Amino acid sequence: MTKNLSAHINHICNKNTDLHRDVLMRILLFILLSAIAVGIASCSKSASYYRKTLDDAEKLMLANADSAMAMLDNIDPSYLKVDSLRAKYHYLVAFGHMRQNRSMIGDSLVAFAHNYYRGKDVTRDIRSGTAYAWYKFWVGDTPGAITMLDSIVSLSNVPDSLIAPTLRIRVLLGASEYQGNTLIPNARRLMTIETDTLRQIEAKYMLLSAYKYAEQLDSALMLSEELIEYAHSHNWGDKQFMFELEHAQILGEMGRTAESDEVVEGIFRKSSPDNRAADYLHMQLAMNALNSGNLSRAAKELAIADSFAVKFRKEDDTYYRSYSNLLRSMIDFKQNGKIKLVHVNGLNNRQQERYNRAKASQWESERSSLHQQGRALALKAESEHKTVVILVITLFAFLILASAVWIIRHRRHRERENEERAEALQKMVEELKSAPAQVQTESHTPTALRRAMLQQLGIIKMVAETPTEQNREMLRKISSIENDTEGELVNWDNVFELINTLYSGFYDKLHGAYGETLTLKEEQIIVLMIARFSTKEISVITGQTTSTIYVRKSSIRKKLGVPEKEDIVTFLRERSYY
Repeated sequence: MTKNLSAHINHICNKNTDLHRDVLMRILLFILLSAIAVGIASCSKSASYYRKTLDDAEKLMLANADSAMAMLDNIDPSYLKVDSLRAKYHYLVAFGHMRQNRSMIGDSLVAFAHNYYRGKDVTRDIRSGTAYAWYKFWVGDTPGAITMLDSIVSLSNVPDSLIAPTLRIRVLLGASEYQGNTLIPNARRLMTIETDTLRQIEAKYMLLSAYKYAEQLDSALMLSEELIEYAHSHNWGDKQFMFELEHAQILGEMGRTAESDEVVEGIFRKSSPDNRAADYLHMQLAMNALNSGNLSRAAKELAIADSFAVKFRKEDDTYYRSYSNLLRSMIDFKQNGKIKLVHVNGLNNRQQERYNRAKASQWESERSSLHQQGRALALKAESEHKTVVILVITLFAFLILASAVWIIRHRRHRERENEERAEALQKMVEELKSAPAQVQTESHTPTALRRAMLQQLGIIKMVAETPTEQNREMLRKISSIENDTEGELVNWDNVFELINTLYSGFYDKLHGAYGETLTLKEEQIIVLMIARFSTKEISVITGQTTSTIYVRKSSIRKKLGVPEKEDIVTFLRERSYY
């Protein structure tokens, strides 16, 4: 029967262990899934994410700058902690603004990007340098921009396809500054390295402007004729008109005013007299008349030009007025020998208007930059919110894990306590059953005390309340032992009396010396220790956990003054308590 009881107890314990193991696996699975979710959320904005986004934007930039910039708008640069990522971001943003022809006033950090790529990456070095030069132009440092562009286009061993966009910008800036001799070699080089036909035509037109500003008018006139012929053969109506107007201006500059007038009249014949460029055509006729000394015709043509400007340009006539007011001042001076203040003021007003518009553009750019900063802050706030959520989830998961571990450890500890109590109880039952009959009949022996303990434990009541197979087996074992307690709890008065009989009045001596110091629970433990009950057995008899028994033993040791390494029972025996 003992073997059956042990097997059943082991079965119950194993079953409980499996149950707890299953609970633990479920909890750990939940924690794992939570960790994966947290990991996904936290890694969504990792360095690898930013690196991939920047790579994709860079690949898209040349083909579709708008889409590339939309991707960059989703990046908060404050989270780019690695120099390589920061450099790439600021380089792409500035390069994108340049390709979109947008303001670059807020792109000062392109300087950091250019310094980072210098000598490391030829392509990004040149493109970031070009964007940096364009930034200089936007903030009003055109000479600095040209100097920087010159340093880039002078680099050796660089593919023409990479240099061409930079050289194109260099030529355009040079033309805007009315450069002559310094612009010609750049324009010629651009003509030779451009592979697209339209780009080649644009380069030839820039070279024409360079010749004109250098006062190499014969070369300029020849190029204008070539451009007109090309436009005519390819049915480029608008381009042909632009080249013919340029041709007329060059002829007028050369003093060939009659030929210039003829070209202008030819344009009018091919188009309507009130075409969208009629104001500039009549202004050219006015300039030809002025240069020929025909002041009345010059004034007449200028008046016609003004009327068309009012009709076509409306409020956007600043560029036209900057020329017409100057021309009117010259005509008045030639006619009257005086310069009228009204014309000078008009010229000044036009320049002021251009300045105001430039400032308005700058303010709009700054406003756009502030908007971008606001968006960046919003993205940062959103990211911080996500971080807080992740931290809360992580903390919650940790608390769940900690709680699970505590519960499992507590259950395992309780299981061990129950197993130990069951083993102790089983041992006591088996010990009493196997004791010789003559010993069982003796009432004044430690064995008799152990039998009395078992009879008074209230075991019957305890096991009957939970009718498991294990408890039913325990009932069968206990029923085979003399039992007159009928399930009552231990009668400690009887126990103390029996201890006094067996051990020379030990309990009375102990209570007399320490009754005011020791608690009843502590006295019970001491008398059971004297009767040679083990800690596990004391746990069964008193209904306390073994850990509680150890705590109470520590308290007893302090109250009795027992040295740390000395046995309590030995201590009491040496002091003749029994």
